[in-house]
Amino acid sequence: MSQPSALVVGAGIGGLTAALALHRRGWCVTVLERAPSVEAVGAGLGLTPNSLRALDTLGLGDTLRARRTWTQEGGLRSPSGRWLSRTDSDAASRRFGGPLVPVHRATLVSLLLSQLPEGTVVTGVAGRIDDIGDRGRPAAVRAGQSRWEADLVVAADGIHSTARGVLFPGSPEPRYAGFTAWRMVVPAPDTGYPPHETWGRGTLWGTQPLADGSVYAYAAATVPPGQRSPDGELAELRRLFGGWHAPVPAILDAAAAERILRNDVYRAAGPLPALHRGRVALLGDAAHAMPPNLGQGGNQAVEDGVVLAHHAAALSGSGVGEALAAYTADRLPRTTEVVRRSVRVARLVTVTSRAGCLLRDGAMTAVNRIAPHLALRALDGIADWSPPGHTYASPSQRDSTAAPSPPN
Repeated sequence: MSQPSALVVGAGIGGLTAALALHRRGWCVTVLERAPSVEAVGAGLGLTPNSLRALDTLGLGDTLRARRTWTQEGGLRSPSGRWLSRTDSDAASRRFGGPLVPVHRATLVSLLLSQLPEGTVVTGVAGRIDDIGDRGRPAAVRAGQSRWEADLVVAADGIHSTARGVLFPGSPEPRYAGFTAWRMVVPAPDTGYPPHETWGRGTLWGTQPLADGSVYAYAAATVPPGQRSPDGELAELRRLFGGWHAPVPAILDAAAAERILRNDVYRAAGPLPALHRGRVALLGDAAHAMPPNLGQGGNQAVEDGVVLAHHAAALSGSGVGEALAAYTADRLPRTTEVVRRSVRVARLVTVTSRAGCLLRDGAMTAVNRIAPHLALRALDGIADWSPPGHTYASPSQRDSTAAPSPPN
């Protein structure tokens, strides 16, 4: 049998994961990236046990677990520094069967790239779906005067995906989630503070130490879309968060203005009819854009790539429809629920009234006293996921596929 071929449109985390997962299963893979070089867009992300188990199937999970920094306490705080909800790393590991690992996006992107054959990624190519294909016809992607054909096309072209419109004309575009977000990686001002997320009135700040000694910091505010600060984003962050608890002011003092990223946040307007048509599969933000409030955007894209490759093993001849239908059946209900839950948490963060925030914070504090580790409960049913097949390539996971302990 001839080697099956795949084209991946987009060299983000989801696209590269899918490319590597398909390559490991014997596919000839080409990744088309519109940017002139492959760079990690963004600052950091938190890898949760679900995506780490997916990466175990590629032999990469333990490499990333070794970058774990959260080993003690953390949780949710108010702008004054008062703890609303506390938890710890051991509780997270017990609950979900593994640790939570914050990493720089560049770390994950570089790791995925290093496992792909040289020449797999072609940059400076803005690929667009030219033919979705069917059982007897390959799919095709066009860029300028060039045209590529393949047994499978993976559309990982982001929130404003052109492929999504080709597959499902008239489907609603992602909508503004109601807030904008800032992200940055800065030198650590000190090492004596726990990781935390702080909720204010329509504002949010998060601090996550990284393995190299730097800090991934992120912030959000409820503002109209399309805005930019006239005197720079660092000045805007100082106005919004400069009076908050330590180490927020120190992190802002350490930040380089030119390295602060600001992006409006969008979410899927609703679930798509499917995550595929013909021989084209959607994954990541192209399929299910979500607010970052559960930290699952990148994690779900990793899951998508591994699950797609799992089902694509049957993608040949008349099996194309069944294989991609299985991918949709696996991923659409799950990602729809993750989007729904992310939106629900985002609504809590975007409360702007004083009375609403007092009620929210009081309820969180009270519930945490009765049932500790409240912050972890938001990831129940998400972070305890395992990939289909349980064929682990990771030394620590290969011989142990038991489910994690039930939630407390």
